[in-house]
Amino acid sequence: MIYFDNAATTLRKPESVVRAVAEAMSSLGNAGRGAHSASMGANHTIFETRMELSDFFHGPNAKNVVFTMNSTESLNIAIKGIFQEGDHVLSTVLEHNSVLRPLYELEERGVEHSFVPADSLGRVSLSDFERLLRPNTKAIVCTHASNLTGNLLDIEKIGEFAHARGLLFIVDASQTAGVYSIDMEKQGIDILCFTGHKSLLGPQGTGGLIVRDGIRIRPLLSGGTGIETYNPRQPEELPTHLEAGTLNGHGIAGLCAAIRYLKEEGIERIREQELRLMKLFHDGAEKIPGVKIYGDFETEERCPIVPLNLSNYDSSLVSDELYSRFAIATRPGGHCAPLMHRSLGTEKQGIVRFSFSHYNTEEEVDFALRALRTLSEE
Repeated sequence: MIYFDNAATTLRKPESVVRAVAEAMSSLGNAGRGAHSASMGANHTIFETRMELSDFFHGPNAKNVVFTMNSTESLNIAIKGIFQEGDHVLSTVLEHNSVLRPLYELEERGVEHSFVPADSLGRVSLSDFERLLRPNTKAIVCTHASNLTGNLLDIEKIGEFAHARGLLFIVDASQTAGVYSIDMEKQGIDILCFTGHKSLLGPQGTGGLIVRDGIRIRPLLSGGTGIETYNPRQPEELPTHLEAGTLNGHGIAGLCAAIRYLKEEGIERIREQELRLMKLFHDGAEKIPGVKIYGDFETEERCPIVPLNLSNYDSSLVSDELYSRFAIATRPGGHCAPLMHRSLGTEKQGIVRFSFSHYNTEEEVDFALRALRTLSEE
C-alpha cells in the first residue's frame, strides 16, 4: 500500500517510538498509584514527556502540560471548561468538528459564536476578526491550519489581535504540531491543543493541551488522581486538575520518543521533504485533465496536503478506485470540516485528500500521478 493519508494519522512511526511503547508495555505501572518501581517508572516517563512537550512548544512549565487522548478531548476540555452563558466566541469556517460541535453544544447553553469566512482559496482575513468582534467576545478559538486545504493561519498576528483586545487565544494545532515550529509565548497562545498521532509521529490515544499560567478551566472529568483522596472535589493544581483516571503511560512513552526523534531530525528538514513531495504531486496533478485542486498554493507556508476532485465524480468513488486498483490510500468525503466544504462548494461531492509524510518517496508520488491520469482518461 502507498499511504497518502498522513493528515488523518501517520502510519509509519520512527523505530524508537515503536520500541518505547513495547518497553513501556512490559515495565510501566500506574503513575501516582504507588511507591514501587513500576509506578515510579511511569511517574518518571510521564514527567519527562511533560518537560519535552513544554520545551518543544515553548510552554510555561512542565506542570502546565495536560495529557488527553487526542485533540478532540483537549478542545472539549478547553471550550467547555472556559465559556459560560453570555460569552461570545470567535472562530473560523476552517474548523474541524472538534471545535464546531462543542461550540454548537454550548450555543444551547447561551454561549454565542461567530465564524470568520474564507475566500475561494480557503483563506481568512484578519479584518473579519475585527468586524465580528462583540463587546462580550471572550476568546478566539481557531485552527493553525485547515485539515482540508492545508492552508495556514497567521496565528502570531491573530494572537496579537486577541491580546490587544483582552481575549483568550485557543489554538488547535492538530495539523501543524510536528510540521511547523510553535512558540506559545511568541505567538500569544493561551491554550494549545494537540494530538500525538499525526505529525508528532506518536501513538494513537495520545494528545494534550498546554495552558498558560493564570487560566482557570473547569474539569471535563473528575475522579481518581492518586493524590488528595479525601478531597471531595478534583484537586485544583495543574495538571491533576484536568487529568482524571489512569493516564496512557504506554502511549506517552511513545510520544516522548517521538518528540525526541523530531528534535534530533529537525522539523525543518522533515517539513522540507514533505513539502517537496507535495509540490511534485501538485505540479503533476494540476496538468491532468479534469483535476481540480483546492486551497492556496501561491505560498510555500502550508501543510503538505493536496485536496482535489476528478471531474464530477464523487470523491469516495475516486478514493475507492485509487485503493482497489492501485493500492493508494487517500481520504475522501467531508473530513469533519463541514463549513470549509460549504465555502468551497464541495458539500455534495466531497474532496479527495492526499497528505504526505517524509517517509513517502518520489516513486510513490509518480505512481499516484500515473494512477490519477489513468482514471481521468477512462
